[in-house]
Amino acid sequence: MPAFHLSLPVADLAAAADFYAERLGCERRRTGVDWADLDFFGHQLSLHEVSGYRPDPQTCLVDGEAVPVRHHGVVLDPAAWEALAERLQAAGEPFVLSPRSRFVGQPGEQHTFFVADPSGNAMEVKAFPQGVWR
Repeated sequence: MPAFHLSLPVADLAAAADFYAERLGCERRRTGVDWADLDFFGHQLSLHEVSGYRPDPQTCLVDGEAVPVRHHGVVLDPAAWEALAERLQAAGEPFVLSPRSRFVGQPGEQHTFFVADPSGNAMEVKAFPQGVWR
C-alpha cells in the first residue's frame, strides 16, 4: 500500500518532534535546521518550523461533539488504539477529545480520540471494531 506524505507547520520544532517521537512513538528520520521528518505509523510526516504559527481553531459537530476541522490522524487496529490511548493517559497527555466510541451500532462505528501537538495541530487516532475503515 502506498504511503502518504504530510507536511505540518509548527511553532517549536524541537517540542513538536519530541511529541511525535516520545509521546506517539514515531521514529525520527532526517532533520534540518528548521524541519524534521518522522515515520508517522508507516507514513512520512515533515514538520516545518514557522515563526508565529497558530493552528486553525475552527470546529464542526460530529456525532454531537465539536471536533477540529483541520486535523490529521491515523487509523490503528483496536488493540494498538487502546494501547496508545492508555499510554497517553498514563503520561498525562491532555486530550482535545478523550477516548470514546461513536456511531455505536451503526455503519462506521469507531473508537476515536483527539490530541494536539505542542503547536496546536490536532490529530485524531481512530480504530474500527470491524478492523476496516472503508
